[in-house]
Amino acid sequence: MEDQVNRLVEKTWAKFQTVPASKRLLIAISGIPGSGKTTLAKTVTSRLNALHASKDQNQTKTSPPIAAFIPMDGYHLSRAQLSSMPDPQLAHDRRGAEFTFDGDAFVMLVKSIREPLTSSTTVLYAPSFDHAIKDPVLEDIPITPTDRIIVFEGNYLSLNKEPWKEAAGLMDELWFVEVDFDTAGKRLVPRHVKAGIAANEEAAWKRVNENDLVNGKEIVDGRLEVDEVVVSREDDAWGTK
Repeated sequence: MEDQVNRLVEKTWAKFQTVPASKRLLIAISGIPGSGKTTLAKTVTSRLNALHASKDQNQTKTSPPIAAFIPMDGYHLSRAQLSSMPDPQLAHDRRGAEFTFDGDAFVMLVKSIREPLTSSTTVLYAPSFDHAIKDPVLEDIPITPTDRIIVFEGNYLSLNKEPWKEAAGLMDELWFVEVDFDTAGKRLVPRHVKAGIAANEEAAWKRVNENDLVNGKEIVDGRLEVDEVVVSREDDAWGTK
């Protein structure tokens, strides 16, 4: 797995060298819940920034990073929005399904990031997700003009369904983290218990089987053609989110 990660970092860095100064390089990493896509995205972002620092002889300790990580979690519909849907109970029970995200707002962010960089480019903001309150936090993640490589992460970023398909079309690279459903489930159960999403392992497995893996099937069956498939296995150290 380490070899895969190193290759992706080297590939991205080489591709970035061809990107004009007025543009950004956009990468979207998708996969089913529990595939390891979040950890992979964070790892690639961190290593790209370290590589940038090592290669730029003019870098100082205060120089800005070149890559930024943007999770899709902030585009969850709020609990209040779920409660206003035609079937509130179903909406809350299925939170995490494609229809419980604000895909249109995500597309708007990607389009803004795609705008040419100029001397007047300002900081953009993406929402985050606060697991303590279990709701998004608006305009919480800054995207500065010096963030030239943007690594997005989310379940539906390679889904062949609008508006996700439109967002995918705006990316330079689509990566998909592949994992078997049993391994994903074993990763998700302790996470759900720890986060308070489920009271115990039995309840967590119920949520995994009735929601997470149902969503996973849609993600796998409806996947667009991608540039990279990263296989995550049970013993992968980074395959936890």
